[in-house]
Amino acid sequence: MSAGDWAQTIMRVLGTPWPYNAAHSSLGPHDVDVTPQRLHPAFHGSLDWHSSAHMQWSAVRLLSGAAGPLDPAAADALAAVLDSRLTPEAGAAEAAYLRERPSFERPYGWAWAAMLAAATRDCPHPHAASWARATAPLADAVADLVLAWLPRLTHPIRHGVHSNTAFGCALMHEAYSALGRDDVVAALTAAASDWFGADTAYPASWEPSGNDFLSPALCEADLMRRVLPAGERSAWLEAFLPGLGAADDPLLTVPEVRDRTDGQMVHLFGLSLSRAWQLRELAPLVADVDRRSRLLAAADTQAKAVGEEIIDGDFMSTHWLVSFALLADGARPA
Repeated sequence: MSAGDWAQTIMRVLGTPWPYNAAHSSLGPHDVDVTPQRLHPAFHGSLDWHSSAHMQWSAVRLLSGAAGPLDPAAADALAAVLDSRLTPEAGAAEAAYLRERPSFERPYGWAWAAMLAAATRDCPHPHAASWARATAPLADAVADLVLAWLPRLTHPIRHGVHSNTAFGCALMHEAYSALGRDDVVAALTAAASDWFGADTAYPASWEPSGNDFLSPALCEADLMRRVLPAGERSAWLEAFLPGLGAADDPLLTVPEVRDRTDGQMVHLFGLSLSRAWQLRELAPLVADVDRRSRLLAAADTQAKAVGEEIIDGDFMSTHWLVSFALLADGARPA
């Protein structure tokens, strides 16, 4: 698939107002208008708040050249969408909404909002500075929420959907490293080490669950890859996933999707892409050459299996898969 194909998908789904899953908690009888654009002037369309956020991240990444060159018309169209959403007023409204509802979109949407803010600061597009200013209050709100949340979370959430703790923390670690928020990075590092540092012998054969778009095993391994000292990463990974890359490793198998229109079942398409991304990131930590090669080959197979769904699938797939395809593509070995 080309960057242009992905750009067209992003514009199409962001411009699709319905269906929309608001996930709105009304704070009183005055607070019952759940019209998406009123609630979320930045993050409407694309089915829900978090998907709108990470599809806008995808737009910024495409404008940064992440998947190859864009033709000028596609670049201008993506920039126009971002101009209409990432305004100071919209950014302030989204930040205020999060502060009023401190568990909303925790941690998945938080992570993507932070990733979007970080991506705008690295984007070479001439409008990116205005997008960065608009998303700064949002990134600050998420940072404050994270710092308040981590000390209260006694146990991580380990399943394979949105509330997976390791996935959200990994993306926030990346985003706040780029944003220069050493306090948030330190808090995430300490929490990850406390939750996962002593884990060994993960039962990979128990994956996946039927609605997973994340591998709990690989999410945890990816987070620890980020937070551990470089000299400790391979040993930790070998103890945690001793069969990673073996010929019978269940994490290498492409999941089967039997209903391409079911919004939960198509999560498994995302699982293929998130596995491809994380297997590529983890492969350099595996010492055995055959196992490392098997990881990289499996990552290619997983990503290829989903290619058509990213742009030609049902809306239940197209409203979000570009983002995970970009993560997988960005981890491709040089």
